[in-house]
Amino acid sequence: MYGHIHCVIKDLVTSKFGQEMWEMILKDAGMEEREHLMLFYHYDDAMTFTLVASASKCLNLPAETVLEVFGDYFLVHCLRYGYDDMLRTLGSDITSFIQNLDSLHSLLALTYDKIVAPSFRCENNPDDSLTLHYYSTRTGLHPLVRGVVRAVAREIFEQEVDITLLSRQMEQLDAERTQEHSVFRVVILKSKEVREEPEGLEHECREVEGFNESQLAPVVLTKTQFISTFPYHLIFDENLRLCQYGVSVGKLSPIPLREGMLMTSAFRVVYPRMTFSVQNIKRFINTIFVIAIEASHQSDDENFFSMKGQMIWMESNKLMIFIGSPRLTSLKEMKRMNVYMADIPLYDVTREMVLLYQQRNAEIDITKKLDETTAELKRTSKELEFEKQKTDRLLYQMLPEKVAIQLKNGQKVEAEKFDQVTILFSDIVTFTNIAAACSPLDVVNMLNDMYHRFDLKTTVHGVYKVETIGDAYMVVSGVPEKTDVHAQPVANFALDMVEQAACVLSPATGKPLQIRVGLHSGPVVAGVVGLKMPRYCLFGDTVNTASRMESHGIPGRIHLSPTTYKALEGEGYLCKARGQTEIKGKGIMQTYFLIGNSSHVISEPQDEYTGLPFLTEEQVHR
Repeated sequence: MYGHIHCVIKDLVTSKFGQEMWEMILKDAGMEEREHLMLFYHYDDAMTFTLVASASKCLNLPAETVLEVFGDYFLVHCLRYGYDDMLRTLGSDITSFIQNLDSLHSLLALTYDKIVAPSFRCENNPDDSLTLHYYSTRTGLHPLVRGVVRAVAREIFEQEVDITLLSRQMEQLDAERTQEHSVFRVVILKSKEVREEPEGLEHECREVEGFNESQLAPVVLTKTQFISTFPYHLIFDENLRLCQYGVSVGKLSPIPLREGMLMTSAFRVVYPRMTFSVQNIKRFINTIFVIAIEASHQSDDENFFSMKGQMIWMESNKLMIFIGSPRLTSLKEMKRMNVYMADIPLYDVTREMVLLYQQRNAEIDITKKLDETTAELKRTSKELEFEKQKTDRLLYQMLPEKVAIQLKNGQKVEAEKFDQVTILFSDIVTFTNIAAACSPLDVVNMLNDMYHRFDLKTTVHGVYKVETIGDAYMVVSGVPEKTDVHAQPVANFALDMVEQAACVLSPATGKPLQIRVGLHSGPVVAGVVGLKMPRYCLFGDTVNTASRMESHGIPGRIHLSPTTYKALEGEGYLCKARGQTEIKGKGIMQTYFLIGNSSHVISEPQDEYTGLPFLTEEQVHR
């Protein structure tokens, strides 16, 4: 089947169930749109059946229902996209329409050269119903026929029909080929109103003055004249004995032809698919036949010469006559078959058709290349989008997303004032000793382990990581997005920091790390500094005070300034007053320790050397 079928399935699903459902079906089928929806590419039948099975599973509908709905939609799709005139002129009623479907498929085979089309045959019943015979080498597609026939009746003939499956069976065509033969009963429930002609209008036969039919001489062609006039014809009897053949047939046959030989020794019916017999030919008498001229040992060779034409049964002589034309699709094929334009009769349109097919094939090749290019562009675009997302994620880790977007758009990022934010600083206790006692690689691994744990918590608590310098770690809340609730997220993050730092062992002593943490709340100014490596920095006395809270803190404790303590007061946090503390550059300040909250209390910090709890400065004095 061709990609055109997959495209119709996509249109059906997206129009009725949405794009998300189509993407779900593709995922279930293990298919990618850019690879399996190219119009003129031929795909294995199994791929198409897998797509139908996935649609049935995802839509929670029986496969037969999916096929029937698809058959209905396929006809509507064809009417919308270029096949309207062709289909509406195929027949004047449903019977003639169906009888000529094989001719349409024969024409489509010139564009879709690998098409394996089904075959249709109709019989009119005495009760005005119709018996429809459907032949296909693919099994299980009979529900599709019901959908197509209903759509044809509704969209083209403005009728309603009831179609019932009467029987299904497998038929053996030859030693290797089988086909499914399904028989339907079609009943027209609502007929199209027939427009009556005004009274008085009758068709009359008018005789030409001076014309006498008896004066006409009978037209008789000799055998030599007939085989020359119709160079691509065959005449054979009920027993498939060859009685006569055209001059070009004899010239192009790979084996010598002689009258009286069996047709099956030199010819094969390619289409419709059936066992070669006069009885079967009569069943498909209204179908275009494709007859291949080939030796029996060349039955699998694609380079055989074939003819396309009509079968006519001459009842008086009990003979079947085939009148056809060479079935050629390109100049390259003519050259391979050793056929020249001179071998095609002047009255035969095959000359013009070959040139038309040549042009059409060139257009299809261009379309194929366009499909390939489009698919490659979609793949590249998807990869670029994926890489862009990775780049954006990296950029958003270095700069706030709002600021990064402004920079990408070439906009100038103005410095911005924030009235109330909470800033956190932390560092590692005895980091200088650790760095002196360990290799640089051990120090980097230790910091990477600890900072990775901290980074994960910034996402959990929604705080913004400003920077790390050595063992110093800085976060803020209220920047770059302003918020009235800024102290709580930083406090929660600080509690987790102390706990996570204890999970990392010092490479110098093998004992858990301890950190000092300081928090302060107040106004800041934030902006981007630098062009080559832009940095988002915070400025103001609030930054200095937060740093002083950290440097004047004690190991394993979270040191709070008065403004941060006030912001947390009444919010369920456990704090302990440290008392009046001399802060460098700030003088005497009343500071506090954050002990925990309603769900999280940090343990009493232990001295790194004695294992005893740390004493505050007040405890030391006491």
